[in-house]
Amino acid sequence: MRILITGGAGFLGARLARAILARNTLTDARGGTQLIREVVLLDVVDPPDLGDPRVRGITGDLVDPAVIERALTADTDSIFHLAAIVSGQAEADFDVGMRVNLDATRHLLERCRQLAAPPKFVFASSLAVFGGLLPDPVTDDAPLTPQASYGTQKAIGELLVYDMTRKGFIDGRSLRLPTVTVRPGKPNKAASSFASGIIREPLSGVDAICPVARTTRMWVTSPRTVISNILVGHEAPAATFAHTRSVNVPGMLVSVEDMVAALRDVAGDAVADRVRWQFDPAIDRIVSTWPANFAPKLGPALGMKADTDFKSIVRAYIADDMPRP
Repeated sequence: MRILITGGAGFLGARLARAILARNTLTDARGGTQLIREVVLLDVVDPPDLGDPRVRGITGDLVDPAVIERALTADTDSIFHLAAIVSGQAEADFDVGMRVNLDATRHLLERCRQLAAPPKFVFASSLAVFGGLLPDPVTDDAPLTPQASYGTQKAIGELLVYDMTRKGFIDGRSLRLPTVTVRPGKPNKAASSFASGIIREPLSGVDAICPVARTTRMWVTSPRTVISNILVGHEAPAATFAHTRSVNVPGMLVSVEDMVAALRDVAGDAVADRVRWQFDPAIDRIVSTWPANFAPKLGPALGMKADTDFKSIVRAYIADDMPRP
């Protein structure tokens, strides 16, 4: 089985690749269990060396048709489309957001149309497809009403995935991911970047800015759990979907002040006191459009899980990703 992961040099892309290699098998679009033959990591920067001969890296621009043709070959069985311009950058630079989040997605789907056998296509969507006046909690069938460019681009991608599936060009599924925390590395331009920074930086001895109100609520998931749920979404038989191929991935509801309280319980006062509360209206304007509470039904029915408490998420970051001296 040949797997393509876009955004393969990113944290989630590399982590997903490791999980697939460890499984050694996945289910193809025809329902057969196949051994993993090759995992291709496609990104604009060099993918990491995962130390496995089954991994191949391709560096190139996802909007370049020649790059897509080289990466998405006729024998590709599954595509995990994780590559994206993050929310804050997509809002600040409309052209770049449209180019990467929308044009590249369509180019990938058009390439899939050319394959003799329709591949599985897992699209990493976002809770940002929802916004405005919504039920609390948000149900699976709530209308798509994004309030920022990133959410709009993801919503269009979902509709394309559904329509291409309906036409028989792919076996698609769009997974609306919660905010993933705690991400290792450095802050990025995502509006939700602070949700990792207020845990990651204090644990490293560095002050962190929280740009939203203490009472801000978020729908979050850990890296461990989201990778597991992405694979559940891939493995779900086509027959388990009905009128949609979009799934609200389970998460947990937590306020920002409770996130810091969990950090305090796990790491102590000196660490938690490194969080500085400094309101940023630009960040808050984006984050405040995202619903924070969901009532997913399809995701749990497929076998997806949610984290149970935020202290466990902090401990998982310390165990899995926190840099060691």
